[in-house]
Amino acid sequence: MSLLLLSRTDVAGLMTPSDYLAAVEAAFRLGQTGLAYAPPPLHINGAGGAFHAKAAAIMTPRKRVALKLNSNFAGNPARGLPTIQGVILLCDAEDGKVLAAMDSIEITLRRTAATTALAARHLARADATTLAMIGCGAQAAPHAEALVQVLPFARGYAWDIDHDKASAYTVALSRTLGIAFTTAPSLRAATLDADVIVTCTTSRRAFLGEDAVLPGAFVAAVGADNSEKSEILPALMARAKVVTDVLEQCLAMGDLHHAVTAGAMTGADVYAGLGDIVSGAIAGRSNDHEIIVFDSTGTALQDVACAATIYDRALQSAVGTPFALT
Repeated sequence: MSLLLLSRTDVAGLMTPSDYLAAVEAAFRLGQTGLAYAPPPLHINGAGGAFHAKAAAIMTPRKRVALKLNSNFAGNPARGLPTIQGVILLCDAEDGKVLAAMDSIEITLRRTAATTALAARHLARADATTLAMIGCGAQAAPHAEALVQVLPFARGYAWDIDHDKASAYTVALSRTLGIAFTTAPSLRAATLDADVIVTCTTSRRAFLGEDAVLPGAFVAAVGADNSEKSEILPALMARAKVVTDVLEQCLAMGDLHHAVTAGAMTGADVYAGLGDIVSGAIAGRSNDHEIIVFDSTGTALQDVACAATIYDRALQSAVGTPFALT
């Protein structure tokens, strides 16, 4: 018996943004039918950071279980290390065999961006042409690359508390995507002209409010992946139509968590889950004037669907390194 070791380079060569989009869409659809499921994530405090363990099963003809252990250490860039890093174990759900161990960085970035694109396809206005990226870290480029697959963007803005980081991002994205990106001088300068706003920061204090978002905008709140992080002010959450990736998880750790804690709304005020929208059980956007916030905290359903596809493609392409456990 051996498992397949897949590095980040291996993983990156096996999937395109559109492949990740197809995988996460399938995961949300299967989750609605009971053919895919995930238990609540496990949070483990470290010294200067934390670990998250997320697991899920997908019961399609090739039944798979995946377990992802990711660490999140905000001080890592100063050490020359990624803020988020980890590993995904993929197993056969019928005999328990460990099939693969793969780097989680690329998958986490791409599946998160693909889920934002999936939500935008259903919840943003179809004529959205202006994108605002708030936070220009590791998630920013994958998000832009995923979103251009589903919406006709003609221009974009980038803003980050580190102006140099935002400037480098606009140069790179303008070149690679062929869309004119501009470094915004302020947060409001970026968001007040945007049809789609993505917040992917490490902020522990909410910063995006009603005065910075125009009617008809779609906001993807990506950064609040633990209960201490927050990006969207409670008043904006209360005003918007809120869609979650996983309701219970968003109540515990997303921007929804902070809005409920502030008394601005309750879980009953949430419009729908993304799975409800994708499956067609609940309609998405109802008019061109409503503000819609997608609270994205990440689910292992995304991980298992992507990891299973990556493993199958690695076998077909003879990519990776076999490793014997015994």
